[in-house]
Amino acid sequence: MTTYRIAEAAELLGVSDDTVRRWVEAGRVAADTEDGRTVIPGADLAALAESLADHPDRERTRAASVSARNRLGGIVTRVVKDAVMAQVEMICGPYRLVSLMSAEAADELGLAPGVSAIASVKSTNVVVERP
Repeated sequence: MTTYRIAEAAELLGVSDDTVRRWVEAGRVAADTEDGRTVIPGADLAALAESLADHPDRERTRAASVSARNRLGGIVTRVVKDAVMAQVEMICGPYRLVSLMSAEAADELGLAPGVSAIASVKSTNVVVERP
């Protein structure tokens, strides 16, 4: 199972470490302990990211200044595949991105809810890769 440290989760969501800690303490997102460190299960982080995307007033940080031609790190929130194609949804800081790719590419990248990935955006194309 994929897990994220507090700092990693904060970077993926585009919020501060303290904000993620407060959300964990408030029970807004589940957390476990691994080797003495607080970690958040990837699937739980993906669910939180998806809920945050529904609120336009959410905190905007560094990601808000990224140009459309850059690579945006984020977390996969949903993957829908058929025999040929896959639709991959991601939350990258304050942005929700959707990419269409071959099902084979999604399988090779191991894309699933809770997995971190990088979306490369240029024009109308979104290319997803694993860090």
